[in-house]
Amino acid sequence: MRKLFIILLALLPFGAAALTGTTQADQAYFSVVFPSDLGDSYDGRLLLMLSTDPSAEPRFQISDGPGTQLVFGKDVENWTPGQQMHFGRAEFGYPIPSLAKVPAGDYYVQVLLHTYETFERADGHTVKLPMDNGEGQQWNRSPGNLLSDPVKITFDPKRKAANIVTLSKEIPPIEEPEDSEYIKHIKIRSELLSDFWGRDMYLGAHVLLPEGWEENKDVKYPLAIMHGHFPSDFGGWRTTPPDESMPCEYSARFGVDCYNKVVQQEAYDFYRAWTGPDFPRVIAIKIQHANPYYDDSYAVNSENLGPYGDAITYELIPYIEEQFRGIGEGWARFLYGGSTGGWEALAAQVKYPKEYGGCYAACPDPIDFRAYCLVNLYEDQNAYYLDSKFKKTERPGRRDSLGRVSSTLRDMNLRELALGTKSRSGQQWDIWEAVYSPVGPDGYPQRIWDKLTGEINPEVAEYWRENYDLAYIMNRDWAEIGEDLKGKVHIYCGDMDNYYLNNAVYLAEDMLEETTAPYYDGEVAYGDRAEHCWNGDPTLPNHITRLRYHRMFIPKWAEEIKLRAPKGADLTSWRY
Repeated sequence: MRKLFIILLALLPFGAAALTGTTQADQAYFSVVFPSDLGDSYDGRLLLMLSTDPSAEPRFQISDGPGTQLVFGKDVENWTPGQQMHFGRAEFGYPIPSLAKVPAGDYYVQVLLHTYETFERADGHTVKLPMDNGEGQQWNRSPGNLLSDPVKITFDPKRKAANIVTLSKEIPPIEEPEDSEYIKHIKIRSELLSDFWGRDMYLGAHVLLPEGWEENKDVKYPLAIMHGHFPSDFGGWRTTPPDESMPCEYSARFGVDCYNKVVQQEAYDFYRAWTGPDFPRVIAIKIQHANPYYDDSYAVNSENLGPYGDAITYELIPYIEEQFRGIGEGWARFLYGGSTGGWEALAAQVKYPKEYGGCYAACPDPIDFRAYCLVNLYEDQNAYYLDSKFKKTERPGRRDSLGRVSSTLRDMNLRELALGTKSRSGQQWDIWEAVYSPVGPDGYPQRIWDKLTGEINPEVAEYWRENYDLAYIMNRDWAEIGEDLKGKVHIYCGDMDNYYLNNAVYLAEDMLEETTAPYYDGEVAYGDRAEHCWNGDPTLPNHITRLRYHRMFIPKWAEEIKLRAPKGADLTSWRY
């Protein structure tokens, strides 16, 4: 029996230390020191990063692509000054799973503690999660996180003596943006979310006021709601011409020289259009709804995140309309966005069909889970590999416009596992899981698939289908909601979307075209060879269309609403 036990240990990926989940100081490759002047005690995810690239700090070099450097993580609880934490062969890493497998050589080493707070939620669960601190849930620059300065070392996994790394500083707070003539910033305490999370929780928005808002005090305006990732301000807006003294920056993604100046020119052109004579006068907003799992909530109610859909629709939106003279009726609000924002725009329209008067969803995250990127959650057994008896073929995760793959789906998920357990990485696959999954017995989201093996949980997949598969929900509920969605659904996607999001759009389009009665009477369009995130304009290249969401969708809605607005609706006072 003893010989069999030794053989089993040898077969484990990280050896005996992986069984115990602990690493003793005499087995450590690295020991992390926590000075007393940095605080009392902490919970969180301790990350050790190694890099061969001196061009930036290691914390900014962890990615899904081939240029990624190395990261290893471990959960810590009640870590107090004077107590060392050790990294040995047991700590899980990406893209190399164990420090024992790291090639000997020179590296820049850096450690970072992504700090967690304790939440006693209304559902009875107590969980430890990273609260957003104004940065939009970015672990590598979140205020309050502790880190060390990068230090160059020589590392050899055969060497027995541990490298000592000291946490030396705390990431400082981020300054909030200031109001200007056109842009205002608001934040409200949400009663719904505060009740759920057991502490004060806030929603915010950056508000772009229409030209003439101050002078036309009797006018009430429609509300243009742009969803998307956490906005630090109302981006894409610039009141001055591009800075000609700024050095040109080449965009490798689009193959465009001086793309930084193109971005500034587009922002300035938007300002000129917004203040010009023919642009519809609406209030445009970008919402801030970062939470303990991600940089935004996906704008729906969720077992793990709480009632964000209701909080945005029934608390934040009415508050903005009251403060800035919005019309305050469902027909006069519309939604648009790309990627995460595209999914949110469609989801909010479907979940609240009477509260919004149209949605424009560009390059949306998967809207049909039969094409959850390249995974069919209802038929596939494994997310990482194509079903086969004898061959393991990995599913791609990201491609460019020519189909060249830079990462696999497994790569993406293993990086997240190194950054955080229990769906706490703050990254893409984990937030889908946090939003869509039921709560597990431990208070954290139930896994849609095993993060190490890719094995899919069909019971969780069925929960996802009934609650968040937007194409399925529209088809299931069309008899009830179809009349309220007629003419409101617009979906756009490049047919070479980097994350294969066009596959789900194809399926959703088939459903809308073939099964809706009344006919959905909307629009689905594809950009030839267009990447993420094409916005529906076939006359311009992708690198331009992605910068024109406001200029594209606000005038488009202003024309279409003439056909859908209720009798007696005010369609003229805000068209001065």
